[in-house]
Amino acid sequence: MDEPDREEKARLARASSLAVRKVEYADVEASVLDRFRGVCLGLPEVHEKQAWAGVQFRIRNRTFAHVLAVDSADGPVTMIVFRSRGAELDALRRVGHPFFRPAWGKDGVGMILDDEVDWDEVAELLTESYCVMAPKKLVALVDRPDPEWADGDGDQPPP
Repeated sequence: MDEPDREEKARLARASSLAVRKVEYADVEASVLDRFRGVCLGLPEVHEKQAWAGVQFRIRNRTFAHVLAVDSADGPVTMIVFRSRGAELDALRRVGHPFFRPAWGKDGVGMILDDEVDWDEVAELLTESYCVMAPKKLVALVDRPDPEWADGDGDQPPP
């Protein structure tokens, strides 16, 4: 067996062991939940729902944001999962820490909330996630910044 085959088998074995490892969840800090509620519940027709771990924020029956905490050797790690689309989805998934591709959702993006978190960015990402999932008539009620292509620089909107 040549070296690349061994490396690939070792990588698959590590991935398999991680997949069967039981994940332990922790409680999301109240201050983090308060920040989420401040953004999410301010959007039209949003409600909060307790999830198997953490809390989901939903528009009608569609989850647009999920905040949860996972236990680790260094203490709880808080993360969010939200929706995105187009070029932003691709960019967020490629940029690396604090962003990652979650195990679910073709349009899902995960983000680790660490000490360096930019809460204005989180609010913008959650608002955009809502707009991905909400009906157009509700999206029209949301106050959000114009997209970058709307500043007249000649770029066109994404397809």
